[in-house]
Amino acid sequence: MGNYLVTGGAGFIGSHFVRMLLADAGERVTNLDKLTYAGDLRNLSDLRNNKRYRFVRGDIRSPSVTSPLVKAHDCVVNFAAESHVDRSIEGAGVFLKTDVEGTFTLLEAARRYDKRFVQVSTDEVYGSRMEGSFREADYLNPSSPYSASKAAADLLVHAYQTTYGLSTLVTRSSNNYGPNQHPEKLIPRLILSALRGKPLQLYGDGLNVREWLFVTDNCQAIKTVIEGGRWGEIFNIGSGVEKTNLEVAEAVLKELGKPHSMIRFVKDRPGHDRRYSIDSSKVRALGWSPTISLKRGIAMTVAWYAANAAWWRGKL
Repeated sequence: MGNYLVTGGAGFIGSHFVRMLLADAGERVTNLDKLTYAGDLRNLSDLRNNKRYRFVRGDIRSPSVTSPLVKAHDCVVNFAAESHVDRSIEGAGVFLKTDVEGTFTLLEAARRYDKRFVQVSTDEVYGSRMEGSFREADYLNPSSPYSASKAAADLLVHAYQTTYGLSTLVTRSSNNYGPNQHPEKLIPRLILSALRGKPLQLYGDGLNVREWLFVTDNCQAIKTVIEGGRWGEIFNIGSGVEKTNLEVAEAVLKELGKPHSMIRFVKDRPGHDRRYSIDSSKVRALGWSPTISLKRGIAMTVAWYAANAAWWRGKL
């Protein structure tokens, strides 16, 4: 039984995590979200009348908002972040404000009231690697303003654990995908381009490699770590399924019965990491393993976007 404060719970991964927590009758959840372009309360419309769920609109950078909420809960799970690499290249300032200053503000409240704190991070903090897989103790080498802001937040969490004895966990997951993901991300962007008969644009040669993880598998791993992991540690969460962006685009086209000729290659973005790969043996030792294959996950995701045009039309 737990009483959770989930920040960024109206976003993609956060909304799936909130729903997963509330599937357990013993859990209570408050969702704190600023409702930027990436937050959408429709992601949780089915929970509107759930008496164990509460939504609060607010900014994690505001102590007057975060302090009383942190005080009233047992555990903070921080999903709130600016997370799109392309946007961070165009303007890094908001990433520093939300990802670094926001995490700092939450940590200060957690320290003041001695609350457990979970930082939801990304494998992108490690940077690119052509061979082998990153482990939790490897050095951080972020390439984009986005990944640098997440790395900075991770280090703040570590500092609060080391200096103040705060009970913290950091999870670093590989690329998530699934229903409700904003169309700026690769897989929904490819799906919506194919559904609308438009070219599927890929950066460079399309051979950048990512490790793809269905969103509910990541959420279950985070819950597994909270319930069974050792506090004060970091846990990589990955599927072990590595695919090039080109292979992902081809899988989307195959699922929709569309021709390969719809793929177009465009100028690469600056600092584009070539390959991400993480060793997830630590979280698997706790009994977790992914349950949704990439083939099944893409089919489920394609079906969701095809059936929910009202959700995504205004986001393009």
